[in-house]
Amino acid sequence: QVQLVESGGGLVQAGGSLRLSCAASGSTFSSYVMGWFRQAPGKEREFVAAISWTGSSTVYADSVKGRFTISRDNAKNTVYLQMDSLKPEDTAVYSCAAAPRSGGVRPTAYDYWGQGTRVTVSS
Repeated sequence: QVQLVESGGGLVQAGGSLRLSCAASGSTFSSYVMGWFRQAPGKEREFVAAISWTGSSTVYADSVKGRFTISRDNAKNTVYLQMDSLKPEDTAVYSCAAAPRSGGVRPTAYDYWGQGTRVTVSS
C-alpha cells in the first residue's frame, strides 16, 4: 500500500511559479505510475500530468503542456510538479495519485490518493 501527502501549494500571482511535492510512504513506490490531478471549485476533477515507473515517460494535459513539469525521485519516494507561468485558471486543489500499473488520464485507474494541496493564482 501507498500513503501520499502533498505539499507546496499556496497563493501566487499570475506568471509566477510553484513546486508541488508528493511524499509517498511504502516500499513499492518505484513500481507505481504517479499522476497529478486538480479540481477547481464547482468543476470535475481533471487530469494534469503522469509519469512512468522510471520517469522516462511523461504525459501532460494540453492545458498545462509547456508550463508544468512532472518528475520523480524514487530514492526519496517523492514526485514533483513544477508549475511555471501560472494562470488564474490553474487555481484548484491539486492531488497526487498512484496507479499500480497503467495510469493514464482517468482517475479510476489510480488506487491511492493524497488529500490535496490548494493552489490559488491571483490576477
